[in-house]
Amino acid sequence: MENHNLTHEFPELEVKINELKLKDDVFKKLYVNYEEVNALIQHYEEGEQNHTTDEHLTDLRKKRVHLKDDLYSYLHQN
Repeated sequence: MENHNLTHEFPELEVKINELKLKDDVFKKLYVNYEEVNALIQHYEEGEQNHTTDEHLTDLRKKRVHLKDDLYSYLHQN
């Protein structure tokens, strides 16, 4: 399975990500939401939780992409 952690997705922004996680409540909320969705997807993909549909997993993946886009934009605006 691919690693979709935010610092893996944007390694060039790792320092900024770590700073904003500590200092910016808006960013922290987005970050936590992204990490929660990502962890849930990983659990489903690894077979740790088999009680989902393909549609639900697809919806979670779409949500992860939207959150990642929001985080990327936020990182470049702040």
